[in-house]
Amino acid sequence: MGRIVITEFASLDGVVEDPGGSENFKYGGWSFEIDRGDEGNKFKLDETMASDALLLGRVTYEGFAAAWPSRDGEFADKFNTMPKYVVSSTLSEPEWTNSTVLSGDIAADVENLKGEHDGDIVVHGSVQLARYLIDHDLVDELRLMVYPVVLGQGKRLFGETSDKKTLRLVDSKVVGDGVVVLTYAKAS
Repeated sequence: MGRIVITEFASLDGVVEDPGGSENFKYGGWSFEIDRGDEGNKFKLDETMASDALLLGRVTYEGFAAAWPSRDGEFADKFNTMPKYVVSSTLSEPEWTNSTVLSGDIAADVENLKGEHDGDIVVHGSVQLARYLIDHDLVDELRLMVYPVVLGQGKRLFGETSDKKTLRLVDSKVVGDGVVVLTYAKAS
C-alpha cells in the first residue's frame, strides 16, 4: 500500500508560493537565497529516490514538465522516469513521460493510487491539491522544509479545513543555514 507524502518549502510565516522562482511571485526564488547545506540537499535527494510516483496539481506539473526533461543527473533521471499523476480539469494530453491526468473523483483516484503503488506518492508544491488532500485526511506524511525568512505575503499551505487535523512529529532536524526539516505523520 502506497503512502501520500506532501513535501513543501515554507517560510516561517507559512508561505509556500514560488520557492524556485518560476511563477512571477514578488519574492520568487526565495528558497535559493538560504543555503540548506549538504544535509538538506541529501534529504531532498533521498526523498526523491525513495519516491514511487509524483502526484501534482496542474500548475506545479507544468512547471516541472518544462524544467526537468532537459536536465541530467540522478534527481532528474528519477523525476523523468517515474509515474506522474496530475490533477486537472483542463489538461487532457500531458507530454511529460509517464504522465496521467486525474480529473474525476480525486479522493477515489488517490485511494486507487495508494493501492497501485507500494512506495511514496509524493506531492511537491501543488498548494490547492495539498490543501484538498489534508482536508480529506488522505495525507500519510507531511514534510516541511522551513526556511528562516518571513515573506509577509503569498500562498500559504494551510487555510481553512472542515475539521481539526492532528499530526504527530516523527522527525526534526536543522540543516544548512538554519533551515528546519519537520516530518509529521497522521496522529492515529
